Order: sequence, then C-alpha cells, then structure tokens
Amino acid sequence: MPEQKRDYYEVLGVSRGASDDELKKAYRKLAKQYHPDLNPDDKVAETKFKEINEAYEVLSDKDKRSRYDQFGHAGVDPNFGAGGPGGYGGGFGGFDMGDIDLGDIFGSFFGGGFGGGAQRANPNAPKKGDTLRAAVTITFEEAAFGCEKEIVLTRSETCDTCKGSGCAAGTTAEVCPDCHGTGTIRIQRGGGAFTFATSAPCSRCQGSGKIIHQPCHDCHGSGQVRKQRKITVSIPAGIDNGQAISLRGQGGAGKNGGPAGDLLISVTVKPSDKFRRDGTAVYLEQNVTFAQAALGAKLTIPTIDGDVEYTMPEGTQPGTTFRLRGKGIPSVNGRGRGDQFVTVRVRVPTALSHEQKEALKAYAAAMGEAEAAGETGGKGFFDKRKKKK
Repeated sequence: MPEQKRDYYEVLGVSRGASDDELKKAYRKLAKQYHPDLNPDDKVAETKFKEINEAYEVLSDKDKRSRYDQFGHAGVDPNFGAGGPGGYGGGFGGFDMGDIDLGDIFGSFFGGGFGGGAQRANPNAPKKGDTLRAAVTITFEEAAFGCEKEIVLTRSETCDTCKGSGCAAGTTAEVCPDCHGTGTIRIQRGGGAFTFATSAPCSRCQGSGKIIHQPCHDCHGSGQVRKQRKITVSIPAGIDNGQAISLRGQGGAGKNGGPAGDLLISVTVKPSDKFRRDGTAVYLEQNVTFAQAALGAKLTIPTIDGDVEYTMPEGTQPGTTFRLRGKGIPSVNGRGRGDQFVTVRVRVPTALSHEQKEALKAYAAAMGEAEAAGETGGKGFFDKRKKKK
C-alpha cells in the first residue's frame, strides 16, 4: 500500500504562502514540543518529531519546496507510493536543517548544545589576572610638571616554588576522573516525561578539572602567593584631578600561563593657595594699590614657573584681566601649554595716618570731590540730616 503522508504545510501548521521566517518560527515551536528528550518513551511524540523535521527539511529548501508545491510528495521523495524505504528518513539524522541550530532551540533546556550539556570554558585555559586599583595625591605644581611617586600595594603573584602549578616538587596534578578535566558534570533531574539535563561545577575538583594530591607548601595548591610590592609611578605633566593612570601588567598574576592584570591609579591633585586651574589655563588674582592702578606700575606676578615681571598700564580698572601667554599648564598629550590669566584687584587702604588722610583729601579736592576732601566743615552724613530737620 502507498504510504500516506500528511501535507507538509499542514504538519507545520502554516499556509502555502508562508515566509521563511514563519516556517522557521513554526518549526521551532513544534520541535520543542515533540522533542524525544522531553518526551521519553513516547512513540507518538517521536513520530511527530520525525514528521516535523521532514516537513521543514523540504519546505526550508527553495528548490525542494518548488517541486513539492508542483508535484506533492512525489516531487521530493522518489520512493513515495512505491513502498520502498524513504519515508521519514528512519531517524533524527539525515535531514538538512537549513540554518536551524538545534543547540539554539534546546539550549534553554540543556544549558548548551543539542543533547550535550553546557559548553563551559576550559578551566585550565590561560586567564588574565585581576585588575588592581590604587590612589595617589600630588600637589598642584607636581600635576603641572609631572613627577614620580612610589606606591605600595599587595597583589597575587605566581608562586616561585611551584611555578604556578600548585603541586609540590616532583609531583603533578591528576585529571579529575569525575569530570575528565572539563570542570563540569552533567546532572539529570526529574523523571519520566519531565527529565531535564543540566550541568554544574564538578564538586570533586571544585570546577578546576584537576586534583592536586600533594599541594605546594608555599601556595597551598593555588599556584599564587600574596606579596607586598613598591612600585614607582611616573605621573605625566598636565594630569588633572580625578584622572587615572593605567600600568599594564602590574596587576594580579594570571592563571595557567595567562598575562598579569593591570594597575589603575587614580590621581588626586591638592588645590593651590594661589592658583586656580581650568584645563590648561591658570587663573590668579593680583592685588594692587590704588596708586599703582592709577599711575601704572611694574608688577611681580607669581606663576607656576616662578615670578615674572609685568608692566601694568596707568588707569587700570579693578577687575581687569590680562594674559601671560605660555604660563599655564602643559598639555597632558605634550602639545604645548596653556596661558595664565591675571585679574586685578585694587586694595582699599585702612588705618590711614593723618598725613595719608590729608594727602587723600588734597587729591579729592583736586578731583572736585568736596565731600571726600572734608569741605563740609567736618560734618558727616548724620550732621547734614539733622540740619535739614
């Protein structure tokens, strides 16, 4: 008798005009539902799973789908109707699954590849060491021109005695017989129709994949020891508060021959009692007397390079800012320097002597400032208020 097969579109539950994405979505859903690992000893589910795979194998192939649409099952199976082998392929293999990855479909159930458990990283592969962090505080001037600082840190280093193997001299580690060096074991949970396979770290070797019977007496089998080290750090000129320096290979030791980690050093710059910084620019407030502002003067201006002379023109107003080019902070990338900006602050004298007061009164009178010159007969503001009353 000819073998009776259901329509492939009916098997997947899609229309004849279904797109590739619709076919794939339908296949994934049904394959999960009827997969034999989720339905052990269920012959009906096994048969449906074969039927689903056969349908998708044909409809996901452009040429086969075209022949099937034109000639039906006879267009894709020369044995159809002849009572020969063919049929569903006799097993799960033999089908071209297109771009479907069964590991992707069943990964949520098995934690990894199709029926094969989780794919865990090799526990004995080289691993980079830990990244360490430290901090250093420097002065305003040290930040401007760079300096060297010594820091002390404790880090893990490869054990000199066992060279990182963790084994005592003359001994070697045994490959774990439970996990065979993978560091993981496969565990089945549940039963019957609800059996699930998962993976977990091997309890015998604690996930390392090896067993050390005679550990090194210095590192106790870890392959690493903790040591305190002094490291000299070169602080680049122009570094700013809050920036960090990375020293490659100065962190924790790597494992299984892996490279050492890095050391990140955060920099704190103490504020200056004279200068203020914004990027590469330096700001300074310079006090001058009234006479210097009015008559002009040759000023001594502090900079981060030392004192410089600046000729202030006469009639300089309070709040005037002038620029000293190239007297700012060096750029941290080595491209030139910023400028220094100096803002003039005029000091008002206090506790004047009699002679100084008389001189100021004479100046005020010359400027037509009668009130300041005392030409009101020595009467102040309150005296004039009383007279008006």
